[in-house]
Amino acid sequence: MTVKNTAGASRRLWIASALALACGSAWPQNAPAPNSDQPIRLVVGYAAGGPVDAVARQFAPLFAKALGQTVMVENRAGAGGTMAGDAVAKSAPNGLTLYFAASPTMTISPNVLKAMPFDPAKDLTPLAPILSYANVLVINKDLPFKSLPELVAYAKAHPGKLAYGSAGVGASNHLSGELFARRAGIDLNHIPYKGNAPAMTDVIGGQLAMMFDIIGTGRNYVNTGRVRAVAVTSKDRNAAMPDVPSMRELGIADYDVGGWYGLYGPPKMPADMVQRFHTAVQRTLALDEFKAKLAEQGYDQWNGSPQTLSERAARERALWATVAKGIQVE
Repeated sequence: MTVKNTAGASRRLWIASALALACGSAWPQNAPAPNSDQPIRLVVGYAAGGPVDAVARQFAPLFAKALGQTVMVENRAGAGGTMAGDAVAKSAPNGLTLYFAASPTMTISPNVLKAMPFDPAKDLTPLAPILSYANVLVINKDLPFKSLPELVAYAKAHPGKLAYGSAGVGASNHLSGELFARRAGIDLNHIPYKGNAPAMTDVIGGQLAMMFDIIGTGRNYVNTGRVRAVAVTSKDRNAAMPDVPSMRELGIADYDVGGWYGLYGPPKMPADMVQRFHTAVQRTLALDEFKAKLAEQGYDQWNGSPQTLSERAARERALWATVAKGIQVE
């Protein structure tokens, strides 16, 4: 009996060692093992079908495979994504609730909302960047000017005559327009809409002169000839629209505006858990399948550390604080 028990114990020890080695090849040694019995809630602050939700649903199954754990997208729309962020900020730091954050919630909302329910700098744990994107400035194709320098010259000759649309007061494309006007030294008339789509409809119809739109959607209108692209808002030209110059290239100094999506968790997450999620995001970003999906939509893959994510968010909060002075949303 003693010999059998010793052999059995040795066999169990060998199996345990093999499993540990296998896990060690997939996860950092200090990271907790995946809890496959409970799914992770990936909370999205926007309604199903929108651009943030679409990317989250492409990301979730690949991220789940990298983790070895079920990941379920949960839409909690409202207040520009802040309801979702607040829900995650108030969750237990057990790795079962994560926030698929869009940059306007983390950088613009704190500067324009009258009552921000959580502090993006303190109440969430940054885990990993996921992607970044730029906007494109599009104009009605029948306007007398066809380029950004001509637009600026026209605006200086006709102060306040040119109107641009946005997804609403305090939206990222509203503030992109405010910053452009300041950098270019022109006076523009802002017209807020309930979303980008109706604003684009009026640019096409000539009721508006222009608007800023995400490259992923704006280029479709450009490619079909319904609007004209005059500049992208990134520092350099964008691979999705290589023939369109950047604002800086055309003389609008210190203009590098875009957005991003990033992964956050509740506050006080353990360091080994942060590392586990960061590693899984890095593996997801490395997949050709996910790279192709991002490229198709005009997004740029954004690799980086949790600190990279928090530092960019802090810089952009500071930028929008200066641009958004006097702008407040209930």
